[in-house]
Amino acid sequence: MELHRMPSLKIGHLEAALPIVQGGMGVGISLAGLASSVAEEGGVGVIATAGIGRLEPDFRRDLRAANRRALAKEIRRAREATNGIIGVNIMVALSDYADMVAVAVEEGADLVFMGAGLPLKLPSMLTIERMRSCATRFVPKVSSARAARLICRHWDRHFRHLPDALVIEGPKAGGHLGFRREQIDDPDYSLERLLPEMVETVAPFEDRYGRALPVIAAGGIYTGGDIRDCLELGASGVKMGTRFVGTYECDAHDRFKEAYLRCREEDLTIIDSPVGLPGRAIANRFLRDVVEGIKKPYHCAWRCLQTCDVSTAPYCIAQALNQAKEGKLSEGFAFAGANAFRVRELTSVKKLMAILKGEFEAAAHAARQQPCALGSHAG
Repeated sequence: MELHRMPSLKIGHLEAALPIVQGGMGVGISLAGLASSVAEEGGVGVIATAGIGRLEPDFRRDLRAANRRALAKEIRRAREATNGIIGVNIMVALSDYADMVAVAVEEGADLVFMGAGLPLKLPSMLTIERMRSCATRFVPKVSSARAARLICRHWDRHFRHLPDALVIEGPKAGGHLGFRREQIDDPDYSLERLLPEMVETVAPFEDRYGRALPVIAAGGIYTGGDIRDCLELGASGVKMGTRFVGTYECDAHDRFKEAYLRCREEDLTIIDSPVGLPGRAIANRFLRDVVEGIKKPYHCAWRCLQTCDVSTAPYCIAQALNQAKEGKLSEGFAFAGANAFRVRELTSVKKLMAILKGEFEAAAHAARQQPCALGSHAG
């Protein structure tokens, strides 16, 4: 496949002018502001649900209700700002996962991205008939072709239905990672290896159902050249988070963005999250204190993640990420992808999308027969 210009991204009846999905970044990093700006420029804008209820003044009294209310507000805000495609990122590990899916469907979100767990069961409100007939499209996020095969087989057997697309996320992503520590730097688990396996895995399901099952590549994608490499390897689109933090429209506090601007490559570190997963973050005093065994005081408003053990957790990750989002980096930390150190200045979403298109076309012009390693293109 020889690509000279960015193609569109088709997921079911939806078609984004550009094959770029903005990553859903919690807690509060990607809300209606960023999502609507990306959607307006032809990409897929994504609102993250994790910790979203902390936007509400009464969240300490009833965080579950605050989550539902806040998500509905953000979807409506995004809809008021754009006619583009708006998605919602929902972690399967959330205690109120079913609530969040219900709100997303009821508010007419175009896409629901389901990660941090395998979506093998449907929330009670989402009957098989409703899943098939509603306007919302469903996109699981996985870190292996094996997981994708398991989901597709299960949905085929139990729902006579397939996901509308799948995201394959490699180990260079920011935030929680679906890999063991020893796999993160292992070339056998690189996105370049995972992506072709994923495309091959979904092909029989596409044949059986007579429709496309788009694969969206994620994790370490930074330039338009990286996008082109992924499409050459069979992806239909890409998901990018880190580079969108460096935009004026990103919903985080300016001091959060400054952490990216100051970040050096050696500042990026892998942490052991309280929820039992490794994660990539920007090292700071807060994280060094945790490594030294200093427990951070917190009040658990509600056990928001099923995998969190409140009795042993050294800090509340939702609280820490929310503090960072508000610019209080001494009381929290910033998750970030492996290329965060490359973010050197803030720009607008409009300009960033133009830059990515230009980089894509430049890479196409200079293309060689063998695809470049992801992340090797100059940004």
